Amino acid sequence: MNWKIVADSSANLLAEASVASVPLRIMVGEREFVDDTALDVPAFLDALYRHKGRSSTACPGIGDWLAAFEGADAVFAVTITGALSGSCNAARLAGEQYEKEHPGTKVYVLDSLSTGPEMRLLTRRIRMQLEQGEQPEQVWQDVQHYAGHTRLLFSLGSLHNLAQNGRVNPAVAAAAGLLGIRVVGQASDKGELDPLHKCRGEARALETIVKEMTGRGYRGGRVHIDHCENEDGAHRLCQLLRQRYPGCEPTVGLCGGLCSYYEERGGLLVGYEI
Repeated sequence: MNWKIVADSSANLLAEASVASVPLRIMVGEREFVDDTALDVPAFLDALYRHKGRSSTACPGIGDWLAAFEGADAVFAVTITGALSGSCNAARLAGEQYEKEHPGTKVYVLDSLSTGPEMRLLTRRIRMQLEQGEQPEQVWQDVQHYAGHTRLLFSLGSLHNLAQNGRVNPAVAAAAGLLGIRVVGQASDKGELDPLHKCRGEARALETIVKEMTGRGYRGGRVHIDHCENEDGAHRLCQLLRQRYPGCEPTVGLCGGLCSYYEERGGLLVGYEI
């Protein structure tokens, strides 16, 4: 059976050969930035910060998903949380159309209720099961169960773009804009962004992340950290985790355009297993 794993670009997997990426788009004034391998993320952020007006994002269309599904008998699509984007709905509609146009095929669409590195954990699990020869229906049951044992935390120095697009309360965003304040939060069970703590300085924010992970059941499993121009912070968090959990082997990656837009410079996203 010919299978494919497809994720929208919020998964930050553009360089992952085993996962096809469907791009989201960011509008900055009259300019449109496509979140694909051609996007120069630092240049995009420069343009974003120079722009004084509104900006927004757009999810992939049904046609984008259909093009990514082409050629597969079984497709596993993983999307950014449906609570914040129409990407999951577009993928589901595309899946229905693909199955009608290609009798005998099956498209499984997983709403990650998250973004970034938690989506990486989910796609990794799917790939591992498929490569071991599991049947698609078994893989689908497995990843739904596994998704109940993954979580996402974030540390952000600014919530401006999230507030501007109605993703968080403007009052919370204003508090985060105070000098040296970083917001540590989570992706909730409903896939919404849930600010938990206001920390003065990154060192306190990193300590808070480790404490939150432990309190939510982390015991040394897989961790993936995506950062937006904050490699130092990501590696400092890795060090703290290794000190607390000597067997832990966290990995670090870069945010693409969509996550950089919402995370903003200095932000961190942490996906982990419990």
